Amino acid sequence: MSGSDPARSPLAIYEDWLRQGKLAYQFSPAAGRAVFYPRLVCPYSGSTELEWRISAGLGTVHATTVVHPTQGAPYNVALIDCDEGFRLMSRVEEIAPEAVRIGQRVAFRVHVPGGEDAPYPVFVPQGEG
Repeated sequence: MSGSDPARSPLAIYEDWLRQGKLAYQFSPAAGRAVFYPRLVCPYSGSTELEWRISAGLGTVHATTVVHPTQGAPYNVALIDCDEGFRLMSRVEEIAPEAVRIGQRVAFRVHVPGGEDAPYPVFVPQGEG
C-alpha cells in the first residue's frame, strides 16, 4: 500500500490499519529504515516517499514504568521496540503492571476503546493470551 494518498492523512491510514487488526508503519526507501509515528516527511532523509508496511507485531520491552492514578488501578506504560526497527509507546496487558520487564518479548494486539475513540496498539507477553 502506498503512502502517497494525498486525500487522507497518515494518521487516518494508520488508524484504518488498526481497525483491520494490523500494526502498520511507514518505511523510507531513501533512508532505508522504518518511520514511526506516521508522518508526511521522513525525519531522516526529508523524502516524502514513504511506503506503508505491516509489522509482524512482535517486539521487545525497551523501558517500562507503572502509573498509579488517584482513581483506578495501576497500569503499565512501556516503550516497545518492534522487530522492524521502530519504537512506540504502549502498554503491556494480561500481566500485572509491576511484572513487565525490560527485554521481555511481547506480541501486538489492537485495543478498541469503543465510542468515537480510535483503536490503538497494546501488547501482551509473547506466547500468552
